[in-house]
Amino acid sequence: MPEEYREIAIRGMVVNTEGELSGGDDYVQVFLPLAPDAEERQVCAERAAEEYDHYKIGKRVLAEVGVDTTYMEKQTLADRNLFRAQEFHTCTTWAERGIFSYIGEETAMVMISEFAQSSYRPWADAVRTIILDEKVHIAHGARVCRNLAATDDGREQLQQALDRLWPTFIRIFGSPRSERARLAVRFGLRQTTNGEACDLWREKVTPRIKNLGLRLPE
Repeated sequence: MPEEYREIAIRGMVVNTEGELSGGDDYVQVFLPLAPDAEERQVCAERAAEEYDHYKIGKRVLAEVGVDTTYMEKQTLADRNLFRAQEFHTCTTWAERGIFSYIGEETAMVMISEFAQSSYRPWADAVRTIILDEKVHIAHGARVCRNLAATDDGREQLQQALDRLWPTFIRIFGSPRSERARLAVRFGLRQTTNGEACDLWREKVTPRIKNLGLRLPE
């Protein structure tokens, strides 16, 4: 690969791979203890296993180009900063767990859907399995949110969760002025810039938020 292409491709894969590993830890360490019953604990455990599998997919593809991510496995959640989502690790309510999946995991879906069209074919081929799992994660978040939205108190909990996590969702996309993102589009590694990807995410989640009877954060 040309060096500039290689650098940008690897950066995108490393950031996503770290996010997948942290996602597994979030489900086990943060969300599972909040689960209201054994069934929901089981679901959290199942989602965690899928996130760890996604990490292993990224680890394998990166290893093929000489990048070892094993060090991530020895890090704590607080140690991992590439994905810039520390607020997820401090969720304290089941409503935040629902918003995390229904609204937040759509950020991952937007980006991974782009990766599936990447000019770097090993990565494009690898992420197709991840897309199928992420659809299940979002659907489970939808169920949690709809159940809570059935009551006034539940809707208020959801609104508080959305308001707190919204800035983190936006930050995941990175700077709208990122030169790296512009080059990724030019190289065919991505289809949109950071700002365009964020706008696409907003279009997808805005109807969901309104259907839950919630207000869009400013």
